Amino acid sequence: MSTFIAACRRQPVEHTPIWIMRQAGRYLPEYRELRSRVDFEALTHKAELAAEVTIQPLRRFELDAAILFSDIMTPVQGMGVDLFFDPGPVVRNPIRTDAQIDALPQLVPERDVPFVLESIKLIRPELPRGAPLIGFAGGPFTLLCYLVSGKPSKEFGIARSFLYSQPESAERLLDHLADAMAAYLGAQAAAGAQALMLFESWAGLLAPREFSRFALRAVRRTMAALRKRTDVPLIYYVNQGSALMEVVADLDVDVIGVDWRSPLSQVSRVLGPGKAVQGNLDPAALFAPPGELERHADLVLQEGRAAPGHIFNLGHGIWPETSPDAVARLVDHVHASSSKGRR
Repeated sequence: MSTFIAACRRQPVEHTPIWIMRQAGRYLPEYRELRSRVDFEALTHKAELAAEVTIQPLRRFELDAAILFSDIMTPVQGMGVDLFFDPGPVVRNPIRTDAQIDALPQLVPERDVPFVLESIKLIRPELPRGAPLIGFAGGPFTLLCYLVSGKPSKEFGIARSFLYSQPESAERLLDHLADAMAAYLGAQAAAGAQALMLFESWAGLLAPREFSRFALRAVRRTMAALRKRTDVPLIYYVNQGSALMEVVADLDVDVIGVDWRSPLSQVSRVLGPGKAVQGNLDPAALFAPPGELERHADLVLQEGRAAPGHIFNLGHGIWPETSPDAVARLVDHVHASSSKGRR
């Protein structure tokens, strides 16, 4: 069993596993070279290209897991939602009425996003060192933010006001998205993904009460369906979720992803012994001098020892301006420092 899967399952590991959110992407020169020749949608919709981008960071760094290169909006495109990227997703006809919700078809991954499943099948045998592959999707509430607002926003005021002004409609849309993401992630596992991650990128926009009623209710529905379909580890990333840890403590997942705003030891105390944690170095720390970067990494490792399982990661996605040399230094240091701690 890989160190990543073992840590997800809260089992002993020889070193703390590390992977990095958005590790396949813009900070890598090989990605930028490929991207200069094809547009973003081509990268996500052509299986061979998505497979190549997924594998690129594993060739360069000794990472303990790969994550599928795709976009959280890919499955909703497969459901017929008309959108484009500029550079974030822009929905041409935002969904704000019951009629629009009723018109959304059920997602059938094999029919609607077959290229995603094909990319997984291409990736698995090519991953260096037998590294496991993480499949992923956007959390239902995060998807609702884009579908209702129509474009990226810092506060997603239109989407949040939709929850308050049309709560029953919001719940219906969330239920529909929850079922779609369960189908999507279940198909990824069937195609060969060895862990599944749900990104709640906009969790921190909601107070605990609203988060529980809307976002978490939908996530429970997705995760319950996945537990019936697959036994791979399930990860839920709660961005800006410091105030939400008590709310997610009883969610039936294996790992909670944590941003950099809360110490992992504190989070683990709230979550209890049944959850591993993932995180949570500030992406800005990768710009520190080498010795300082290592010091910050050691602080995260020390905090992570309080949890029953720890997967080292950033607290959010890596910045495009990050030097690959800093990533190499971080990966090597996490492996070396955490190995010493277990001797």
